[in-house]
Amino acid sequence: MSLRLSTVILPVDRWHGGGRAKWQRAEELGFHAAYTYDHLSWRTFREGRWFGALPTLTAAAAATTRLRLGTLVTSPNFRHPVTLAKELISLDDISGGRITLGVGAGGNGFDATALGQEAWTPRERADRFGEFVPLLDRLLTEDAVTQEGDFYSAVEARNIPGCVQRPRLPFAVAATGPRGLRLAARYGQAWVTTGDPKLYEEGTPEQSDEALRGQVARLGAACGTIGRDVAELDKVLLTAFTPDRSTMLDSVDAFVDFAGRQRETGFTEIVVHWPIPDSDFAADEAVFERIATEAVRQLG
Repeated sequence: MSLRLSTVILPVDRWHGGGRAKWQRAEELGFHAAYTYDHLSWRTFREGRWFGALPTLTAAAAATTRLRLGTLVTSPNFRHPVTLAKELISLDDISGGRITLGVGAGGNGFDATALGQEAWTPRERADRFGEFVPLLDRLLTEDAVTQEGDFYSAVEARNIPGCVQRPRLPFAVAATGPRGLRLAARYGQAWVTTGDPKLYEEGTPEQSDEALRGQVARLGAACGTIGRDVAELDKVLLTAFTPDRSTMLDSVDAFVDFAGRQRETGFTEIVVHWPIPDSDFAADEAVFERIATEAVRQLG
């Protein structure tokens, strides 16, 4: 099974102060895709620079020619399907059909309350996600959409000419629970996980690998219930949230060992964070570039 290597470039650099150069370098290094987080602010970066995902991706689309681009991930926390669809269709057009939408249910971070609302419960996040994805699917595939929902509605929302990619740009659905996995099975062209968060602090790599195998199996079961072949979905692992996060980028060999195990589990794409000094994503940039250029060849 072939394995693709992609990267996440967090939107923390001014475009003319190093941001543009990173996206162009990602293309030069041969990454399959470069993603960014779609947050208003995020964790330890809250007090520093943090730019918008979709304008950043628009600039990246103009600065590159081959690299796939996308979000990991967009959520209902501060997005509405009607306005998001219009922006995505425009971005897909500007990029020449190189956009993937990573989409998830959101969480309890800063995005959850930035618009003045109370943070949603897990059940409400799941309920909203269950409306958000199907409506967005319609908005990106139909010229005009009218739909009334409990959380999201559209009234004669027009999206002509639609996406460059047909029938629409691909969804990479982030999910580990049963409802999210069903959405991934029905609407996803890819599925995204970060592993089991309960193992982040105290778990072992072996426990994490077992948890990932379980998630892949549950995705297969969700696909089976609707008669879909799970092989049709790309399986994407966003790294840096598993117990071996501190060692996997230490060397090419360490990464090849990690990625090889994930390939055996069934993952088709591994995503690594572009190094950011003095952060949770600090790494030796020279080693990182060697991983980008050598690891995929070693993995075959």
